[in-house]
Amino acid sequence: MIKGVDVKKLRVFPDERGRLMEILRKDDALFQDFGQVYMTTTYPGIVKAWHKHEKQTDNVACIQGMIKLALYDPRPDSPTFKKVNQFFIGIHNPLLVQIPPGVYHGWMGISEEEAIIVNIPTHVYNYKNPDEQRLDPHNNDIPYDWTRKDG
Repeated sequence: MIKGVDVKKLRVFPDERGRLMEILRKDDALFQDFGQVYMTTTYPGIVKAWHKHEKQTDNVACIQGMIKLALYDPRPDSPTFKKVNQFFIGIHNPLLVQIPPGVYHGWMGISEEEAIIVNIPTHVYNYKNPDEQRLDPHNNDIPYDWTRKDG
């Protein structure tokens, strides 16, 4: 596991009316701070990558569909320098993945339906000076291939 990455198995409470799933609680061991909550979607086969933050920690959960979430550690002073983590998260594997500052991350929609992702970052988005560095999803130095692995 990349240094600073944490994973929480999400609890789902189903009953005859539907279900409730807690994503992040203030009393969770991995809770740091609250900036905002936002939802984004990803269509099947689409890659949304790569980006990282210098200050912000992301707390990512997929609440509909499935995504392949990939992380890459470019921090030269990290014991997991140049390591890659991959998670399959969503309806069939409800997880919250906490991504520390400095770690590149992105995902690909892998379900037949649009995936809905919730992020709870520790900082509010600054429209004038975003805490975000981006790389092209395919043409970069990250040793990760978004291609589906059949077989």
